[in-house]
Amino acid sequence: MSKVNKAKSLVAGALSMALFSIAPLGFANNDLPDLGTAAVNTFSLEKENSYGDAYMRVIRSSAPMLNDPVLNQYLTELGNRLVAHATGVKTPFYFFLLRNDEINAFAFFGGHVGVHTGLFLNADNESQIASVLGHEITHVTQRHLARSLEAQQKSSPATIAGLLGAILLTIAAPQVGMAAMATTQALATQAQINYTRLHEKEADRIGMQILVDAGFDPNGAADFFSKLATRYRFTTKPPQMLLTHPLPESRIAEARNRAAQYPHRYVADNLDFQLAKARIQVRFSSYSEEAALALFNDQLRKNSYQFEEAAQYGKALALLRAEKAEESEVIIDQLLAKDPNNLFYIDTKTDLLLERHQHQQAIALLTQERKLKPTSQVVNINLANALIENGQAKQAIPLLEDMIFLDKQNQLPLQLLSDAYKQTGNRAMEHFAKAETMALAADYDGAIDQLNFAYRLSEKNPLQLAKIEARIRQFKQSKKQLELL
Repeated sequence: MSKVNKAKSLVAGALSMALFSIAPLGFANNDLPDLGTAAVNTFSLEKENSYGDAYMRVIRSSAPMLNDPVLNQYLTELGNRLVAHATGVKTPFYFFLLRNDEINAFAFFGGHVGVHTGLFLNADNESQIASVLGHEITHVTQRHLARSLEAQQKSSPATIAGLLGAILLTIAAPQVGMAAMATTQALATQAQINYTRLHEKEADRIGMQILVDAGFDPNGAADFFSKLATRYRFTTKPPQMLLTHPLPESRIAEARNRAAQYPHRYVADNLDFQLAKARIQVRFSSYSEEAALALFNDQLRKNSYQFEEAAQYGKALALLRAEKAEESEVIIDQLLAKDPNNLFYIDTKTDLLLERHQHQQAIALLTQERKLKPTSQVVNINLANALIENGQAKQAIPLLEDMIFLDKQNQLPLQLLSDAYKQTGNRAMEHFAKAETMALAADYDGAIDQLNFAYRLSEKNPLQLAKIEARIRQFKQSKKQLELL
């Protein structure tokens, strides 16, 4: 078995040690220098992007990533709204969700920002989530990981080589890599902590400015962390974030003082955030089927919600989960009557229609919505899936190919594309799509095997043969680069 294929347990340990996880927002004073323009000689942007791509592929193979189009589109749009107000953006950003009730988020090379579903479960409003994302975006734009490694190189060239080697070894062979990394970090703990504090101050200052410029409440940061500090003050097992970044009152007070420097303004909460939170509570949390339904029934009975629509939506999802589709559909239809273009409702209505095998109705609904939102991940994924389930895979293929062209990091359209080619009898392209899916999860050996199957099934298609040969060479080279990083 290759080194790459042994990469199955990176995320929990390696990311928390090697990457910059979320920290308390509000350290900074406004006079801190902007260090992001400082020279970073150790890593070029090209090298950072290569490492980021490698880490992301391993995360896909080993972490509980959410391939939920509705939540992914919501998070991406929220993240991009913040990025639009950041300075020093040198790389595209990619936001993704991990199914994990732990309160955490992290950023790493190549503009990748990971968010645990636990953040949504514990946040009260969108400004609180946005404050976390703004902080993580700043870690990326200011190149904090590269600068931290460069600072260690200045004190000890052997340390930087050992740390980078350990991180990358963890990708290839997690058990060996974690031991190596622990030893290396022990040699440079004090220098690393000192430099990280500077990064956190800078991320606090710039992150809050991004938050305000994007139209969010600057108090979102202090509100969120004050809530967490109160909740976990006496617990024997606080969340991972609070173990690495304690929240004394002084830090929360500094966040409040920073927010007070901005003009007061009322920022209304966003319905879509509450819908996303409800979706996570029902589908991607530790709530049981009964507990999820009870949660939203209780909210509706006591009027204890930010938006009644979000509580109704949560109840509809819980009813669907409990196999009470008719009751669920009554609620969804009422919500759609008030807000016919809301993608959260459209996605669930599609699920209900497909469950009853009313494929044509689902296709009609989504085709109409696509006229308004032609690039929507939610609409296009649902439409392609409905077409495939209705035996119209041929029509789904160009739709999926367009999605893949626009987002080369998303496995879901590739998986559907493989299903579509299988339905049309194009076995060669079925294997080709499977190969691309495997490569996104760093399984280059499996991807090459799939391409070899595709090659043998393409004997009478010279152009396809050439395409497959080229891709095999690229995957072999990518595998080699991953092992040599």
